Amino acid sequence: MKPALSTSPQRSSLMARVRQKGSAAELEVAAALRSLGAAYRKNVRSLPGSPDFANRRRRWAVFVNGCFWHQHTGCHRATVPKANNTFWVEKFAANRKRDARAVLALRRAGFRVAIIWECEADHAETRLSKVLEPRGVGLP
Repeated sequence: MKPALSTSPQRSSLMARVRQKGSAAELEVAAALRSLGAAYRKNVRSLPGSPDFANRRRRWAVFVNGCFWHQHTGCHRATVPKANNTFWVEKFAANRKRDARAVLALRRAGFRVAIIWECEADHAETRLSKVLEPRGVGLP
């Protein structure tokens, strides 16, 4: 059994190891986009919410969300830590609100937006083909 991480330095060290870019889910989505022949840029900071993948000319954006950090509804990975529960509930609510604002801003700007959850990344190609192909978005 792993020891409990009860002190702030231990928790801080653990959270510092969480990847923000280049996660396994993000790499799977990148591979799916490549296999579909979609041209994209990564981590486009000039767009609302800094989508993980986007094509400004073709007007599509893809977010790869971690189930824990973005609280994927109904997913077993979307747990809420018991320690400092109020903080985490507020943080997750703020994350979801920020995500919703970014998606809305992109859609208002004429972008098609796909959200790929960490637990769904292994099926990303199927999901992305449904989102991108019907309108010929970013595909040759």
